[in-house]
Amino acid sequence: MRKIAGGIVLLILAVSGAAQPTPQTARQALLEMLFGKEPGTFVKHLPMATRTALEKSGSQSGLQQFSLMASAMQKQGKNLQAFETGPVLFTADDPKQGQKWELLVDRDALHGDRDEIELSFRTYKDNQLQKTPVMPKILCTMKKEADLWTLNTIAVTISVQLDDPDLLKGFADQMTLRAASGPQIQSQPQIATTSFGDTGALADVRKILAAETTYKATYASVGYTCTLSDLDGFGAAEPGVHQAMLISSSLASGKHLGYLFSLSGCDGAPAGSFRLIATPIGESYGRRAFCADQSGAVRSSADGNGSSCLSNGSLVP
Repeated sequence: MRKIAGGIVLLILAVSGAAQPTPQTARQALLEMLFGKEPGTFVKHLPMATRTALEKSGSQSGLQQFSLMASAMQKQGKNLQAFETGPVLFTADDPKQGQKWELLVDRDALHGDRDEIELSFRTYKDNQLQKTPVMPKILCTMKKEADLWTLNTIAVTISVQLDDPDLLKGFADQMTLRAASGPQIQSQPQIATTSFGDTGALADVRKILAAETTYKATYASVGYTCTLSDLDGFGAAEPGVHQAMLISSSLASGKHLGYLFSLSGCDGAPAGSFRLIATPIGESYGRRAFCADQSGAVRSSADGNGSSCLSNGSLVP
């Protein structure tokens, strides 16, 4: 009888132990933040001090969208798969575009109530691994607060592979253009005064010139582009002929810091030439117009007229 009673007690204890839920890991908490199906899961895993500040400011509701990331991506036709263990945190597959993205777990170091999760990205196109000279890494530090894992800090680092062939070719082409235009620049008188708007526009012109050089080197079958949005820097998972990720979206819009930017003259296939014009919207932003072409030389016109700049503009050092 005692043996039977003892067996019943052991059975009850075993069942009770099996019913206890397994504590959530820091990695599971991170996945729940990003892909939780219930609204509020993102905010749930923020530190208490952060949640309190957001609640007082009325900004907490604005972060609810992050909790619905998975649903939004699935509506766009992307297949998502998350992994609670192993070297991959999650994958996103876009069958229509033949693209796949992976978020890899390079390191998961647990130290008591603190867990450091280091992540990196990997992309595929038509099942081929894509290489890029720019490689971002994310370090998420998770910390336990009242038995709940919270995202305490995020650190983003970007490394550039300096021996990447495409990157080196882009640098070499740009330096060649500058060297070729050097003697012409020295033979012209320098402009003594420059307004703040002029300075910003001149910097933007040089950014577009550098982007065109890299674009032509990367997409040799296309050559130069006369569509600014082709040089855009955001919106796609990886660079492409219509999303080269070379300039900011604001500059690619054609209107930036009080100046209008336009490209023309992309003749031939591949295009071997182009013309770039930047004109001020008003005198409060700048007075000079700027223009350039595939030679890399930049000219300016004091009357703010793009046509004058192209016909008889002064070279800018």
